[in-house]
Amino acid sequence: MLPIPYVRQLLGSLLSRRRRKIIQTAYLMPSKYLERDVMVDIYRPAVPPWRLLSLAIFNDGQDLPRMDFKPQLEAAYQSNSLGGPIMCIGLHAGDRLREYGTAGRKDYQGRGDLAPAYEQFLLEELIPWVERNFNVYKLPARRAIAGFSLGGLNAFDVAWRNPGEFGVGGVFSGALWWRYKAFRAEDPDAHRVVHDYVAKAKKIPKVRYWFMAGTEDEKEDRNHNGIIDAIDDTLQLLALLTAKGKEDEKDFTYVEVEGGKHEPETWGKVVMDFLRWM
Repeated sequence: MLPIPYVRQLLGSLLSRRRRKIIQTAYLMPSKYLERDVMVDIYRPAVPPWRLLSLAIFNDGQDLPRMDFKPQLEAAYQSNSLGGPIMCIGLHAGDRLREYGTAGRKDYQGRGDLAPAYEQFLLEELIPWVERNFNVYKLPARRAIAGFSLGGLNAFDVAWRNPGEFGVGGVFSGALWWRYKAFRAEDPDAHRVVHDYVAKAKKIPKVRYWFMAGTEDEKEDRNHNGIIDAIDDTLQLLALLTAKGKEDEKDFTYVEVEGGKHEPETWGKVVMDFLRWM
């Protein structure tokens, strides 16, 4: 007898395939690591269940509707511009300041203390569930994790720490200012967690990164170099990756959105560009 998820996917695909639709479903997943239920939105192309799917997981999945994500994904799917079928998952956030940090180090105020638990949820609960219920590629190169602001910081960290699971990371207006010591005006760029561990890394994980920032992401310019921090932090991280041997366009790319703000409407303008790039 065929498993129930297989039959459901087959029926959904047959009903929607002619119009090349995106099938959206939602699940409430209990997590022992996070000690809460996680709302999981699935955006699956209407293909037969035996077709292999690339996988893109988004932090802050509750904001995807504000980006017109489903109609954009459907249009991209119908125009064959994605390079193959991609299943996207939007994970609704809990306490963002606790879960969306860097798993190896909390910030100077103790925030990000649940980032290790969030990583365990992804690796030990979500991914196994996805693999049981959907025919997704197991190759890291066909799997991405992405996020926005703090979720982008977390996506960079999760991919960096787990290159055997995720081969692509998407960082939209990433909160790369995240620091383990309080800001000091005499050394304004010191103690940023991600920049520090990239600079100190002896081995660079085989992960490709897609970065973006908007020219109106913020107004802060802590080092007074005429570049807002959201862009400056990103460019400095790209310089570190380059110094470690990573190549522009091959291993990473950067998109700057003129007039782009720190909001889902801006991220929605480029989210399909990320999916095409992965």
